[in-house]
Amino acid sequence: RAAKSTRTVVIAGVPDGLLQDEVMADILTIHFQKSRNNGGDVEEVTYPTWNKGVAYVTFEDQEVVESVLRKDEHQLEDRRLCQPYPLRVTRYCENVSSFRIHLLLLPL
Repeated sequence: RAAKSTRTVVIAGVPDGLLQDEVMADILTIHFQKSRNNGGDVEEVTYPTWNKGVAYVTFEDQEVVESVLRKDEHQLEDRRLCQPYPLRVTRYCENVSSFRIHLLLLPL
């Protein structure tokens, strides 16, 4: 089984403060498990994080990471959200700098 870091993606653009943290983590889990989002079995969602609007999603299999990264556009949609939110999905890196996270948070 691949190391956790190679099975993890960074999600930027998570709407902050709209719902309870546990509810948002559930919505992210559901989004990344759906086949239409190129997803698969989610091992863990880390939300909230030190960076506002950022979550970490760890999958059971590394192949799912590659599949999720290939999807052109991720839109977070759920009946509990008032609108769809575009998400930016990038590969996790052990030394992701706060500068890089800041760049991910810039508006599209």
